[in-house]
Amino acid sequence: MTTRPLAAVLAATAARRPAHPALICGSETVTYEQMWERARTWAAVLRRHGIGPGDRVALLIPNTPDFPAAYYGVLALGATVVPLNTRSRAAEIEFVLRDSGARALICAADVLEHGAPAATAAEVALFTVSGRGNGAVRLDTAAAPIADYHRGSPDDVAAILYTSGTTGRPKGAMLTHRNIVTNIEVTAVSPFDVRADDVLLCCLPLSHTFGQTCGMGAFFLAGATVVLTDRFDPATALELMAGHGCTVFMGVPTMYHALLAELGSGTTPAPRLRRVFSGGSALAVPVLEQVRHAFGCEVYEGYGLTETSPCVAYNQPGRPTRPGTVGFPIEGVEVAIARADLEGAIELLPTGELGEVVIRGHNVMAGYLGQPAATAEVLVDGWFRSGDLGVLDPSDGYLSLVDRKKDVIIRGGYNVYPREVEEVLLRHPAVAQVAVIGLPDPLLGEEVCAVVVPAAEGYDALAEELLALGRGELASYKRPRRIEFIGELPLGPSGKVLKRELAGRLRLAVLP
Repeated sequence: MTTRPLAAVLAATAARRPAHPALICGSETVTYEQMWERARTWAAVLRRHGIGPGDRVALLIPNTPDFPAAYYGVLALGATVVPLNTRSRAAEIEFVLRDSGARALICAADVLEHGAPAATAAEVALFTVSGRGNGAVRLDTAAAPIADYHRGSPDDVAAILYTSGTTGRPKGAMLTHRNIVTNIEVTAVSPFDVRADDVLLCCLPLSHTFGQTCGMGAFFLAGATVVLTDRFDPATALELMAGHGCTVFMGVPTMYHALLAELGSGTTPAPRLRRVFSGGSALAVPVLEQVRHAFGCEVYEGYGLTETSPCVAYNQPGRPTRPGTVGFPIEGVEVAIARADLEGAIELLPTGELGEVVIRGHNVMAGYLGQPAATAEVLVDGWFRSGDLGVLDPSDGYLSLVDRKKDVIIRGGYNVYPREVEEVLLRHPAVAQVAVIGLPDPLLGEEVCAVVVPAAEGYDALAEELLALGRGELASYKRPRRIEFIGELPLGPSGKVLKRELAGRLRLAVLP
């Protein structure tokens, strides 16, 4: 079967359900017909200024109806979208514009402060959807919409998504129409089981693959409704769920911690949902169980990466969920475990052994833009090397993630997996969040340190209680010898904890 272009996801639903709400954002409701017309109108303006098939267009737009209009408008021309997080600063934006070879930047008015100088420095055309100045061309001007979307090859690059760059300069993962459309079509059926009457609360940034593909893409495909908010605030999120009759929520673990804390204050009741999905990083089993109880529905935890479009595996409807695992590979994707210490080749391990998670299937990227060496390091013998450590259950095939290979702490020659230690410490009722990291030690190489966000003030005795919990629950080489407290953990654009930033702060003794 030939994969259709990514723009067809919106076009087909607009033809099928024209009057149904596609997006609700604040006081604005946009139907599918209106969204597709806006996208085609903006495409016409872009075409008038020379943008066409194969061109790369960067988007610096927050979670508003302008994002999908620009996203699908660019795709309708056969061009490639390069989404950027709106928290990026001018130097970061300029890097991506130059690295991607973008011809244009579409920038929301409220981030022109950083977008405009970056566009000028990179010598790319600047477009905006409102406001004037900075030499930007307005997209929201009168124009006749283009008649239809461009039909290219399924292997054309639809999007270039930049990795977080925690270990160096960000890399642009090239995702084809086949990659993204197939991932949307598969996951909309399972695990997400999206129904036409579903209403999703999306607090995830649309610039990131989780919100963009799993949220916007899958729900647009099904003709469901997305309630969009630019910033995650737990009280606001609960109000929106109740006010709009939301049936589904997708989030990262830090969001679930915040929602539970808000519900614990007793000021806002928990709405009833049909299902909840977690991704981005591991959701501790005690937290998962609290979320399930609070919202009265099943919690499905899964696994994906920017380079895999993103979904790889998920706990899925129709099969028993297994808290602490990320379930089964989605349809058309194969997962195996390989030796983690072997460079330049793939040596698969027997089921049940711990190693590096490797992936192959329709979801694996075409490569890193302009980086053949980096591409060759991760695309080996037809497999994508994820950098994550995991194990497949020999009895039923559930995939469990242990940790990122680069996050493993080596203490005195023994491997310590932070997630295992974090799960133990989270059992203490006074711990709201925790991140376990390794710090340099002159004798052992690394020492285990737990950075804790306490659930309440007054934690003078908590450090000793956590040390005692470690002594009682963990082998001697695994237990933390150092406990530090922090008001909030540093997070990346996708909501992941920035452990390297934490480690850097502690080496300089500058934890707030």
